[in-house]
Amino acid sequence: MMMTSAVDEIINFIAGENPARVLDFKASEATRKRVFDLIDRSKKEELSEKEQAELDHYFQLEHLMRLAKIRAYKMLHP
Repeated sequence: MMMTSAVDEIINFIAGENPARVLDFKASEATRKRVFDLIDRSKKEELSEKEQAELDHYFQLEHLMRLAKIRAYKMLHP
């Protein structure tokens, strides 16, 4: 996957601030529960427009954090 320069710049910023902390980052228990609830409910019923937007937003942030963690790992293990 080819990243745009803007996305690459943001990923470098997140990962470069403190690579070890980026690797250790985990969403809070409350956030994880909320996301799991939305995912579970989305499989059983249609989410409201607001709930679907919330879930989509989380997936975008999760993707960004995964990319930042990969970059942070590469910074710590060249």
